[in-house]
Amino acid sequence: MSASRLYLITPPAFEPAAFSLLLAAALDAGDVGAVQLRLKDASDDAIKRAAETLLRVCNDRDRPLIVNDRPDIAKAVGADGVHVGQQDASYAEARRLLGPDRIVGVTCHDSIHLAMEAAEAGADYVAFGAFFPSGTKEKPAAKASPEILRHWSDATTVPCVAIGGITVENCGALVEAGADFLAVVGGVWTYPQGPAAAVKAFNAAIAAHGRG
Repeated sequence: MSASRLYLITPPAFEPAAFSLLLAAALDAGDVGAVQLRLKDASDDAIKRAAETLLRVCNDRDRPLIVNDRPDIAKAVGADGVHVGQQDASYAEARRLLGPDRIVGVTCHDSIHLAMEAAEAGADYVAFGAFFPSGTKEKPAAKASPEILRHWSDATTVPCVAIGGITVENCGALVEAGADFLAVVGGVWTYPQGPAAAVKAFNAAIAAHGRG
């Protein structure tokens, strides 16, 4: 089994130019598998501007940029893919807009059934959670158990992402259960020693708990 990797999700609000410096430092600090731009309450123009700014940072470091919810904006700016939830644009619509070669990931909460449907449709990854209380969402849609990651990784080859309140201190159980990616927001951007130190600490925790 391959080791888990970080999947960075942007804070709920930020100024793109200033945040791009933090993102660059985080990506330069250690292994990061992907970056997701998640701006729920911003205008289309603001999301597009942020995407264009962060895409330059990611492209310079050969890291994929995924846009949350908005396949239209992902296509417009040339992002690497999109992540859709159960109440967002459908997988089929996202795939139609982005074509066969871009990444499309799907939120599946704590449901193997939803994950199987997404995987059979062609999703590039499925996301399970929330695993822990999260400051990003006041009322997470589901409380998932690490066992769902173990079940999924033992039964399929489609990558799975764990999300929801993940920190350096609590990520070990998710790594051991087989999460391919750890989606992290506050655990990196509000880390006391800064985002770069957080990436280093997460990668050390992943190495310590990784399955063979």
